[in-house]
Amino acid sequence: MESFVFAGRGLKWVLAGQKNMRIHLAAAAAVLAASAWFKLDAGDLALIIFCIGLVMVTEMVNSAVEKTVDLASPDFHPLAGMAKDAAAGAVLLAVFFSVIVGLLVFFPYVKEWIVEMYF
Repeated sequence: MESFVFAGRGLKWVLAGQKNMRIHLAAAAAVLAASAWFKLDAGDLALIIFCIGLVMVTEMVNSAVEKTVDLASPDFHPLAGMAKDAAAGAVLLAVFFSVIVGLLVFFPYVKEWIVEMYF
């Protein structure tokens, strides 16, 4: 039970203290709203939820790496910068590929909606 408390504290800290996580959360809410509006099928919704989770997990790991590096190397060190950059790069890749998946998933739904609205 104690592990859940620590995990909850970590979630709370990241949500409250990390601006990028709040941005990811807002984007996730918008994507989930669009998913409901377009009535995505279960498989497509699963892909979207997986991508949301992937981005949020990488953002949390990035935050943990940043704080750990700051603790271990309070002064600037090139290796510390490389570790932080690599963790941030992981978030960027997760977002990039999630956007591609989102475009692939939503395209047929948007196309159908446009056809129904205008033709």
